[in-house]
Amino acid sequence: MQKNKLTLSVQYADPRLKESVPRPQIRRWIQAALFAPAELTIRFVDAEEGRTLNREYREKDYATNVLTFAYTEDEDAEVTQADIILCTDVLEKEAKEQKKPLLDHAAHLIVHGVLHAQGYDHEDEEEATEMETLETEILAGLGFADPYADRR
Repeated sequence: MQKNKLTLSVQYADPRLKESVPRPQIRRWIQAALFAPAELTIRFVDAEEGRTLNREYREKDYATNVLTFAYTEDEDAEVTQADIILCTDVLEKEAKEQKKPLLDHAAHLIVHGVLHAQGYDHEDEEEATEMETLETEILAGLGFADPYADRR
């Protein structure tokens, strides 16, 4: 299978995961979820920046695990462009609460964000099922367990 061209920037504004979630790993996860060439930025932030972004762009006053700012959600776009923001505090908290390895949860959130960047969503049950199935298949191909197993 041919890989899609990927231009990737990884920013560790919050450096806590720089060693445990390195750029080559992130690139591999993204490649597995790409259906077209892409220009992506992955940015790790703390709770304060995560909350600010979520409040300013989604009008929700709390830090969330992943935010995707997709700039080319059009199916006909030749290159997918997006910024994917991961909140380290939320990522760590959720991994602990869900009793999942941090790396597994990071991979899931990055794949989730990359799918959002390509126009996938989970606003209704049908979309959610499609997106979750795709996430599970991609993660299985990368050697990760089903992130939704506890809900099924």
